[in-house]
Amino acid sequence: MSRPFLPERGNAVLPEQTPALPPSLPPDTVSEPAPALPLNLDAVRSSTGFGPLCGRSILLIGLMGAGKSTIGRRLAQRLGLGFVDADAEIERAAGCSINDVFRLYGEEAFRDGERRVLKRLIDGPSRVIATGGGAFMNEQTRALIRERAISVWLRCPLPVLLKRVSGRTHRPLLNGAKPRDVLERLMLIRHPVYAEADIIVQCGEDNVDNATTRVIEALALNHRPRRLPVRLERNPYEVIIGTGLIERAGALLATVLPQKRVVVISDTTVAELYLHPLIESLTDSGFAVQSIVVPPGEQSKSLDEFRRVTDAILEQKVERRTTVIALGGGVVGDLAGFVASATLRGLPFVQMPTTLLSQVDSSVGGKTGINTSWGKNLLGAFHQPAMVLADVSSLATLPVREIRAGYAEIVKAGLIGDADLFTWCERHGAAVIAQDPDMLAEAVERACAFKAAIVTEDEFERKSQGGRALLNLGHTFGHALEAEMGYNGRLLHGEAVSIGLRLAFMLSVRLGYCPQTDLDRVTAHLDATGMPARISQLDRSFDARTLLDHMTRDKKMHDGKLTFVLVRGIGQAFTCRDVPAQAVHDVLVEDGCAADAMQTHAGRGTDI
Repeated sequence: MSRPFLPERGNAVLPEQTPALPPSLPPDTVSEPAPALPLNLDAVRSSTGFGPLCGRSILLIGLMGAGKSTIGRRLAQRLGLGFVDADAEIERAAGCSINDVFRLYGEEAFRDGERRVLKRLIDGPSRVIATGGGAFMNEQTRALIRERAISVWLRCPLPVLLKRVSGRTHRPLLNGAKPRDVLERLMLIRHPVYAEADIIVQCGEDNVDNATTRVIEALALNHRPRRLPVRLERNPYEVIIGTGLIERAGALLATVLPQKRVVVISDTTVAELYLHPLIESLTDSGFAVQSIVVPPGEQSKSLDEFRRVTDAILEQKVERRTTVIALGGGVVGDLAGFVASATLRGLPFVQMPTTLLSQVDSSVGGKTGINTSWGKNLLGAFHQPAMVLADVSSLATLPVREIRAGYAEIVKAGLIGDADLFTWCERHGAAVIAQDPDMLAEAVERACAFKAAIVTEDEFERKSQGGRALLNLGHTFGHALEAEMGYNGRLLHGEAVSIGLRLAFMLSVRLGYCPQTDLDRVTAHLDATGMPARISQLDRSFDARTLLDHMTRDKKMHDGKLTFVLVRGIGQAFTCRDVPAQAVHDVLVEDGCAADAMQTHAGRGTDI
C-alpha cells in the first residue's frame, strides 16, 4: 500500500515564482519582492570534451545520497565524457555556497537559478551532469532534459540514503529536521516525478564500479519507447514498446488509469522476476497495490482458477475504477483479462506481457478467455486494455524455445497480409531469435501494428469474410494439436501455430489456391530459424481423424462448418468455409499423422 500524496512546504518546486526574501530583512522594510538570484552565467563551464552520444548529455537525478556525483565522475571517465556537478556550477555562478543562497534568497530563487544553470550546461557539449535532488522537479527543466538530454534516475532505498547522508551539514533541507523524516517526505513527492526519467537504475550497497556498470548497460539498451496507437472508436489505447518499461510503469500509467488503485495478477515464475520492481514503480507513483499470484502454465486458464482469482479480488472490496494489471505471458493475460471483464461487470485492464508470444499477439486486441474440457478459449469476452506495456527487456530471461514460439506469431502476421513483413523476417529472423534488442523491438512493433489495423476494422470478429478471423491463420490446425496434447506444456501455443502455418499453406496448395513456391519459401524460413514445421517433429503419434474431431469443436464453427484461413500466396490470406474434409485429412497424413478411412458422399470427401 502506498501512502497518500502529501504537499511539501518549502520543497515543492513551482517554476518562475517570485524568489523568497532574505530572512535578514525586517518585515516593515519590505515593499516589493527581493530580486532574482544574481548569477554570472558566463562562469558556467561552456566547453567540455564531446563524447559518443550524439550531442546529448546524461543527467543523473535522484535524492541526496544517491551517489550522483560519485557515480557521475566514474561514468564520465568510462564513457570518455566530461563531468559537471551542477551544484558546483551554481555556486560558481552565484559567487557563494548553496547554503548561503538558501539563507539569503530562499529555495524558490535557488530553483530558478538552478534551472538557468542547467539550461546553459545542457545547451553545451555532451557530458555527464550530476544534478541537485530537486532539479528534475521543475517542469520547464524536465521538458528541456527530455528534448536535449538523457535522464537517469539513481533509485536508492531509504536505509542506504540514510547511511550516506548521516552527519552531513551542508544540505540545507536537512538542517533542523530528522534525516529520515526529510527523506521519507521527499520520496513521497519526488519519486512520482523521478519515475518520468528515461532510465531507472536500482542502486543499493553496490560499489561505485558495479553501479556505474549498471548505468552503462542501461544506457546501451536505452531507446525512446515506441508508441503504437490502437484507434478503436469506443476504447482507443496505446501499445508502448521499449526497454525498462516495468520500472517506469507507474509514471506511464498514472495519467491513464481512473484510480490510483490496482490489482496485479501474475504467475509464480514471472512474479519472482518482475513483481517487486513493478510494485515499487507503482507505489513510487502513488498507487495502492495488491497482487494475486497463480500457478504457471495453461492449467491456470480454468474455471477453478477464474473462481479463485475473482474471489480474491472481491475480497479486497475493489471498486469499478480499480484496474487489473496482467503481468505475465498469454495465460496470465487471458485469465486476468477475463477476470477484469466479468468482475463488477467490467474493471479497467492493463496488459504487461512478458513473453514474445503475448507481446505480439494476445496482449493486443482485447480477446480474453479460459479453457474448458471441450476446447481452448471457449469461455471469454472481448475486453480492451487501457494500455499495453511491452517491455522487451523482460524477454532476456526467456529460453530460446519461448522466443521461437513468439516468433511464429510475427511470421504469421506477414503471411496473412504483409508480404514486406515476411521479407523482413527472412532477413532479420535470426537476429530476433538471438534476442537483439533493436530487432526485437522492431519485430514487436511491426506485428502489433499489423494486428492493431485488423482489430480496428473488425473489433468483435463479426465480418463474414476476412477481418479479424484472418488472425487465425494456422490456428485451426494448431489448436487441434494442442487439444490432443492436453495443454500439458509439451507443445507451446506458438509451436503449434508454427506447424499450423505450414499446414495451412499445404492445404491451400492442395486445393489449388496457392503456388508450391510459396509453400517452399515458408518451409525454408521455418527450417532456417529452427522453428517447428511438421507434425512428424513432435514426440508422439497422431491420428488424422482424432485431430479432425478436435477441429469440429473449435469456436470458429458456423452452421456446422468450420472456417479455415487459407492463402493465395504470401501476404494473401482469406477465409474459406467450403473445405473438403478429405483434403484436410490427406494433408494431416502427408505431414505425419496416421491414416484412417474417411466417409465419402457422392464420390468426394464431405465438408467439415
